[in-house]
Amino acid sequence: MSFRLSQRDKDIIGFINQFRAVDRDSLVELFFKQLKSPINACNSVMVRLYRLGLIERTQQYSPTVYLPVDAKIKKNSQKILHFLSILDIYKQMCRYSAPKQVIVEDKPTGRKGGIEPDLFCIFKGSPFWIEIQRNQYSEQKMQDKVNLYEEFFFSNEWKTLQWQPEDRVAIFPSVILITPIRYAISSEHIRIIQVATIHELMKKYKGSGKQQKDARPRTRASSGGIKISLT
Repeated sequence: MSFRLSQRDKDIIGFINQFRAVDRDSLVELFFKQLKSPINACNSVMVRLYRLGLIERTQQYSPTVYLPVDAKIKKNSQKILHFLSILDIYKQMCRYSAPKQVIVEDKPTGRKGGIEPDLFCIFKGSPFWIEIQRNQYSEQKMQDKVNLYEEFFFSNEWKTLQWQPEDRVAIFPSVILITPIRYAISSEHIRIIQVATIHELMKKYKGSGKQQKDARPRTRASSGGIKISLT
């Protein structure tokens, strides 16, 4: 059977492969919102791609959630909710600026037991590792997580990661904890930001950006020499 895929078809399949689980409404928002009947258009495209065997789907969620053909997660797995929460953070970012160099479930150390952020991206010119905490943990467990980031910082392995700029000093990403709870955690070497949403992050730095500009020259941060500025 021969068929021709449009560029949008290819982009949708690639996006589902990247994020592992994508709900219909997110696809409407990201790929079809400019159309006259975005939901109908999305449904038509997704049914076609599903029947062609290019994507999988689970109707245990409403609206339907789409998965890669070779998805290693069961269609009723709680892991789907995990991937949807990562997708939600990505969409929040897109409302301000499309993130670049996006890596879902990044494993920068390349080994078990190292840091495993839910998301890496370059957002508004700054690199971030993002941890999404859907459950409440002890402060000791959260500090242990921070300690792993510090361990990676001191290894200097991060300086050779593929997204690092070739023409500038290597940058250690700021770490964003997406959590409704504020943990008493700290680091003298890396930047840890605790917010409930990306919207809170943007509001926080939009308010502080002008004050920092007016108050003093830009300072060098311990996390690789770059101070984040999301304004």
